[in-house]
Amino acid sequence: MSLNFPWIVSVDQLDRLAAGPDAPSPDGATSHGAAPDDDSFAGASSGKTSPGDVSAESASSSPADADADAASSAAIASSDAAGTASGEDGGPAPIRVVDVRWYLDGRSGFAAYEGGHLPGAAFVDLDAVLAAPASPAEGRHPLPDPAVFARGMEAAGVTDRTRVIAYDDASGASASRLVWMLRATGREAAVLDGGLQAWTEAHGREALRAGAEEVDAAEPGSFSPVAVHPGWLASMEETASAAASGEPVVDARAPERYRGETEPMDPRAGHIPGALNVFHRENIRPDGLFDSPASIARRFAEAGVAGDAEPIVYCGSGVTACHDLVALEAAGIHGRLYPGSWSQYSATDRPLAT
Repeated sequence: MSLNFPWIVSVDQLDRLAAGPDAPSPDGATSHGAAPDDDSFAGASSGKTSPGDVSAESASSSPADADADAASSAAIASSDAAGTASGEDGGPAPIRVVDVRWYLDGRSGFAAYEGGHLPGAAFVDLDAVLAAPASPAEGRHPLPDPAVFARGMEAAGVTDRTRVIAYDDASGASASRLVWMLRATGREAAVLDGGLQAWTEAHGREALRAGAEEVDAAEPGSFSPVAVHPGWLASMEETASAAASGEPVVDARAPERYRGETEPMDPRAGHIPGALNVFHRENIRPDGLFDSPASIARRFAEAGVAGDAEPIVYCGSGVTACHDLVALEAAGIHGRLYPGSWSQYSATDRPLAT
């Protein structure tokens, strides 16, 4: 399986994937201004590799020592947004579109999915599949047990070989959590640029499907319960130490929460001393699409993430931090997630800054 897979794909690119490998490339530019050839997906690899860029099979046996697969990604053929792709061995490799809508205010993502979703899309519940139960000790969205994640992926029809395109209605704010988790466990996944809004702008709301899809679950055991590669994670201790020593630690929350002016969710207001603030929504242009990789890299550099630094990123609970991490990876910069984020840190007596 190729891991030179884009981190972000446009609606045009998804349409071309759905049309099959023999379909002509659509005219026009991608969301990042490149012609939509197979090797120029939005957010495609810059040639750099990240720790753990290995197949799920390799990750389960020796995640720290496995080499990155540098082969280029093959064209994907799909039917009704859920079909097959050409794998490295020339055989079919499935593709699955996944709806990851989730709302901080408690609204039901599944109800929104039932109200209208991309044809063929499966729904994945962020709280049930992409997180363990909340606690003060671990934060509001700890990473799930690998077995829980595996069962949730299999229920959505995802195997170790499946290429996943994830979307939401918030420019990737929650879809990025799934994409990051899949990439951090050796799978191929990308965020749909612009999400539901971009797709409906291109195809019309009448093209959405209502109700729940009858998704064929994957065979039990077809999605390996692989832990997140350690090179993609940072603990609370590592994060606090890095920030204190001047290494780049990025807080992806809104500026007013970073400054401690308001805190609607967590025990204390403020941020980890020494952390920088790069609000995840600033990765998105006014039209709802991701900014260009060059602009993203420049913005992080201006905030203090420069050179070959690999930043640690946190947010309130480890969800929207993944949006910053996806944007960074699309710009060729590998970062690490502090999963407990502010919801864990602020529940301790560690020092904070405002």
